[in-house]
Amino acid sequence: MASDGSSAPGESSKYVLYAYAPSLAAAIIFTILFLLTSSLHLYQLIRTRTWFMIPLLVGGFFEWIGYIGRAVSSQQSPDYALAPYIVQSILLLVAPALFAASIYMELGRIIRLTDGEVHSLVRTKWLTTIFVSGDVFSFLMQSSGAGIMARGTNDSMKTGEKIIIGGLLLQCIFFGFFVIVAILFHRKASLVPTERMKNTNFIPWQKHLLALYISSALILVRSIFRVIEYAQGNKGYLLKHEWFLYVFDSCLMFGVLLVFNIVHPSQVNALLKGGKASMKAGLQMHSYDRV
Repeated sequence: MASDGSSAPGESSKYVLYAYAPSLAAAIIFTILFLLTSSLHLYQLIRTRTWFMIPLLVGGFFEWIGYIGRAVSSQQSPDYALAPYIVQSILLLVAPALFAASIYMELGRIIRLTDGEVHSLVRTKWLTTIFVSGDVFSFLMQSSGAGIMARGTNDSMKTGEKIIIGGLLLQCIFFGFFVIVAILFHRKASLVPTERMKNTNFIPWQKHLLALYISSALILVRSIFRVIEYAQGNKGYLLKHEWFLYVFDSCLMFGVLLVFNIVHPSQVNALLKGGKASMKAGLQMHSYDRV
């Protein structure tokens, strides 16, 4: 059991930063994994100019930097410094909100690409605005909560936890509504497809929706895990066992990045701009020719 020994004057209890000795091996493994997939996303972004994937890329960088923070902490037991704890805590917490922003923007583009607005519960004019706005608000709540926790006192830690829980719940609500919108669109479009939807060879829209479903499910499961984790508090069962973090956060978020490495939204972006799709190094990376 490790504690940082930092508490405000007069406080009889200390907020435990790590209720276990962080694993150096696990931190290094996921630093490498997230660095690899993020580097590939950077290449795909530059190669295809799919700019709405920038939030996801930034989130990927947050992930590997966060695990560097955990690696540093693993070498400081039992007197953990606050700085690397804060780095890993904040960056790993808010990264999925950035993933979500790119996911929201892709659905709007899929709907426009297929002329499927008639099947959408929310007009594409408002779809991205509504969901990204909710995502930004959730991001700010989680960031501010983590910032309050960074003060290092017992009271600030508890207050920060409550704000973070609120931000995570908001994220779950918006993401849940987003999934409903996507499913209803998919169902209606499958029953009464538009002319562009019928040409699945040219517009493989269902493949990209499947990628959205998989990534959305992974983020939802992770967010629910985080809500339970923070709700249990500093002495909760989840925070006392490191493997929960790696199974229900690290692996799932790596899965999100990997899904979009394989089914990259650049195809949707290129087709929406009236261009041609191309294959590059076995990955689905698509560009358009400027005349």
